[in-house]
Amino acid sequence: MFRTPLLGAQMLLVAFGATTLVPLLTGISPNLALLGAGVGTLIFQLCTKRQIPIYLGSSFAFIGPIILGAQQFGMPATLSGLMAAGVVFLIVSAIVRLRGVQVIERFLPPVVVGPVIMVIGLGLAPVAVNMALGKTGDGAAQLVPQNVALVLSLASLVTTIAISIFAKGMLKLMPIMCGVLVGYALALFYGVVDFSGVEAAAWLAMPEFVHPEFNWQAILFIAPIGLIVTIEHFGDILAISNVTGKNFVEKPGIHRSLMGDGLATMAAASFGGPPVVSYGEVTGAVSLLKTYNPVIMTWTACFAIALAFIGKTGALLLSIPVPVMGGIMCLLFGAIASVGLKTLIDKQVDINEPRNLVIVSVTLVFGIGGMVLQWGDFSLQGVGLCGIVAILLNQVLPQAKHD
Repeated sequence: MFRTPLLGAQMLLVAFGATTLVPLLTGISPNLALLGAGVGTLIFQLCTKRQIPIYLGSSFAFIGPIILGAQQFGMPATLSGLMAAGVVFLIVSAIVRLRGVQVIERFLPPVVVGPVIMVIGLGLAPVAVNMALGKTGDGAAQLVPQNVALVLSLASLVTTIAISIFAKGMLKLMPIMCGVLVGYALALFYGVVDFSGVEAAAWLAMPEFVHPEFNWQAILFIAPIGLIVTIEHFGDILAISNVTGKNFVEKPGIHRSLMGDGLATMAAASFGGPPVVSYGEVTGAVSLLKTYNPVIMTWTACFAIALAFIGKTGALLLSIPVPVMGGIMCLLFGAIASVGLKTLIDKQVDINEPRNLVIVSVTLVFGIGGMVLQWGDFSLQGVGLCGIVAILLNQVLPQAKHD
């Protein structure tokens, strides 16, 4: 009787660290992230007829765009861009249903996807280093003494790496949470944790909702990320299909899962949460525990929603010192860039081919160098610019003869 709810709670424990890490890095309320993940998972289950055992959590691919978007346009405008990314999912869903998966592969081959993913990670490397040194993300202010910050950030980083490589069983699925716990414990020892926010927070409280404000610049800056994340979505659906031995691409259909992910992202962004995406950590737990019942994810979603209304949850998470998160970010952002590199390697993209060299090179330099295209008050930059440039170059440049 209690087995399914308990498994649901365990799945939330596996996903908790990553779900709350994104808001901690981007300035979004952790409670809103939990609420968005819970509501998004329920929407996904509705769209897929509750056939796929997947939990949707905060998407790492949007960390960079959210940080930069909030700095340039403000959070309400950034949320409109995140909702637009959800619309992109819906458009891709419709195209896949009408024309098949092949049409997406034509516009988003590995030579386009790889370098854009690398830009997402490498573009934020300075933010990670500044935070690891105890500074604000832009390096403008020193929040924690640098000698203490280095101890905290290195402890968090080393713990996360060690758990990822050496741990066994369920513990191996929670490296981020372990890294945060070790760093937090050391921060308590050094006396750099501020509990005033936790003491002031109510036990039960409504999350502080933030509503989107329409902004074309923010939309064009962020929406192209939706195209890139659809590739991640395909991989996640194939992964859970392999784990369960069922072909979810055919039934209930990849177009349904894309629609569910898009609507879930729009719903989360509509009240101030980050975009959501299917979580590999939870898929790993499903494989480890051999628990394929989608009802488990329904319980996981319900627990996440309940936790979102406990005020002290978000306050406690926000008390984590900056260097602790900075140490983990040094690994996280590098890992994102490595995924892009792996995409190029796995798909055997020939960089000696001038066409491929041009696409990868221009995309990387534009993204990491901070290229900006300006027309009056309108500007396009960052990952949004890189995605558009990579797609256009891929369509315009002639294919090699052997292709």
